[in-house]
Amino acid sequence: MSDDRPKTPNAAAPYPLSRLSAPITLIDMAREIQAADSVITAVAAGKLESIARQIRALQAEAARTLAEAQADAELHRVRCNFKKVPGKLYHLYERPDGERYFSLLSPDDWAGKPPHEFRGSFRLEADMRFTAAEQLEAREREWSELRPLLTRG
Repeated sequence: MSDDRPKTPNAAAPYPLSRLSAPITLIDMAREIQAADSVITAVAAGKLESIARQIRALQAEAARTLAEAQADAELHRVRCNFKKVPGKLYHLYERPDGERYFSLLSPDDWAGKPPHEFRGSFRLEADMRFTAAEQLEAREREWSELRPLLTRG
């Protein structure tokens, strides 16, 4: 095997060159490097944009999680004269003095005339979070979609 590299110390290419190929000049190499830099910059910018979108989505999810945790903590501090059991529905009322309390009786149980202002119904979940009654159907739909994923072995 012969070494086709130029024998001069000012050789532009450190790898073997064929005399039959087009000559490569420093200008051609500079153009190639510039083109590669442009592509690499565009690819990096695209990836960084994607990461920035993900960061914004994660920040929004973190804010929602904190707000839900705060709301759940407030509901756990509401006066309750019975033991709360996960899976049960509790009804929130507010007295005129601002005191809130949970009851097992819904507004319908009071014949539509509860003794205090009704603030909503909530189901206590197994993870001790509260789900508003209006969101129960959506939550059940979500769980029915997740159950098959959780049961795969």
